[in-house]
Amino acid sequence: MKPIRYGIIGSGMMGQEHMRNIALLDGVSVVAVCDPDDAMRLQARALAGPDTQAFTDHHALIAADTCDAYVLAAPNDLHAGLMRDLLATDKPILCEKPLATTSAECRALMRAAEGRRAPVWVAMEYRYMPPVERLRAAVAEGQAGIPRLVSIRENRFPFLHKVGDWNRFNARTGGTMVEKCCHFFDLMRVLLGSDPIRVYASGGADVNHRDESYDGRIPDIVDNAFVIVDFENGARAMLELCMFAEGAHWQEVVSVTGEKARLEACVPGPARFSPDGQERNSEFVISDRASKRETREVVAVDEHILRAGDHHGSTYFQHSKFLALVRAGTGAPEVTLADGYWSVLVGEAAERSIRTHEVIDLRDFAREVVNAA
Repeated sequence: MKPIRYGIIGSGMMGQEHMRNIALLDGVSVVAVCDPDDAMRLQARALAGPDTQAFTDHHALIAADTCDAYVLAAPNDLHAGLMRDLLATDKPILCEKPLATTSAECRALMRAAEGRRAPVWVAMEYRYMPPVERLRAAVAEGQAGIPRLVSIRENRFPFLHKVGDWNRFNARTGGTMVEKCCHFFDLMRVLLGSDPIRVYASGGADVNHRDESYDGRIPDIVDNAFVIVDFENGARAMLELCMFAEGAHWQEVVSVTGEKARLEACVPGPARFSPDGQERNSEFVISDRASKRETREVVAVDEHILRAGDHHGSTYFQHSKFLALVRAGTGAPEVTLADGYWSVLVGEAAERSIRTHEVIDLRDFAREVVNAA
């Protein structure tokens, strides 16, 4: 089995999570890391090993041509430019969400990738959380009936501090609805098997980061919101986000309801943020309409996988599938550039709806974005 050599571009918190999960796979290694920040670059090199090449500039990493695949985990506002350079190579790419901070940039990347043979996978870790995968399988098997409603609740801790505090401002993140919630808009679309057509959102920056200032600027990212999304097939979905609710037992609850049953995936937060520091199992729940009974199923994950990141093992399972695609040398990624585009489009529309209090028709909005670009 030929060893697969990875290059990591962006070696902060998420880049290092990718590295820890890659280390759990057989026949792979991280041979190069790239980050302009000295501390992050040194941490990443220490994590990968002393023989790892370290770069301050991604052009030099690409020119070295020592990698078989690239993982992009730089700050959001750098994704579009970095991706254009990576797409010019013939190597597989796994790009952290969001694909870019605007849907116009996403569309430009889709055009740039036309005719490219090597796969591009957009990292949507929440698809690969074991309880969510259990939920997706149950929906596909028809256990809920025809999915009519999706409800996603995330009650969690505030955004963490990152290098340069880039995640404190809409201009660099795309806004919370893009940065954080693109995961959930992607899940809605996958679970309902349809494209969104309309978005209404209400939210605010009410609690977190109000006492912070960066060069005289106060953070403007939303810390709570409700978002309603209508879909082409008549189904609808809702997101409840609260980022000052650290005490919640479940960090995420993803529900799908049809005429037969309500199905739920219940996911705890990372162990390092829990009061006792202990990993907790997730659950899959079926509320059956006919019997009027609820059954709960524990979804256990190997502790070594859980401790490799903050996403309940999903980063590892996603990398397993990406690696299989890289080794095969052919096939389509499970999460495409188009998937990345849709998740950003809904998030971008939700950000506008929060500001304007308007219902956003995504068909009109997408045309407006194209014309503006």
